[in-house]
Amino acid sequence: MSASTKASRSQVAIGSITVDGFILPDGSYRMSQTQVAECVGLTERNAREFLQSKALKSMLGDGYTPAISEIQSDEDQLRGSSRIRALPLDVVSAYWLWQSFRGNKKALALCMAMVLETLERRFDTAFGVTKSEQEYNELLTERMRLFQDLQRLGEAYATDDLIRQERDRFEKLLREYGIDPDVG
Repeated sequence: MSASTKASRSQVAIGSITVDGFILPDGSYRMSQTQVAECVGLTERNAREFLQSKALKSMLGDGYTPAISEIQSDEDQLRGSSRIRALPLDVVSAYWLWQSFRGNKKALALCMAMVLETLERRFDTAFGVTKSEQEYNELLTERMRLFQDLQRLGEAYATDDLIRQERDRFEKLLREYGIDPDVG
């Protein structure tokens, strides 16, 4: 990790989630490693382990080395020079996508809502539709909740399907052994 870098901090809204965002002197953005994990219901340790995993290299290329920064913002100097391990946005998105792929429902809802917002912003631009950032954040929050609710609903129906499949399998096995499951 490089020496501490001065950065400017600002609050960034991601739907109903608010995180500390950082901009480095070169104009690149960073997000706290801890907050990256907390956004999808995990601990900082999980994000740290992802940085050392083969998954990151497979997603961003074998030669990729994340530019993890130790950030000290101007405000931190006033509070006692706390430092933050910060990740570039390509690593943040790779981490959330990886968590989604691994079945993290909070990550999946976040990724789906953000992809939909990105597409919608492009269509809004193409058709001259103007929305405020607050409107986009409200829509993102609603969509994240909706996707999480749909997942829970889908799981409830999936359980019934699995039970039916298992029942049918056992009925078939019983019939193969000459037992009629319908005779009580």
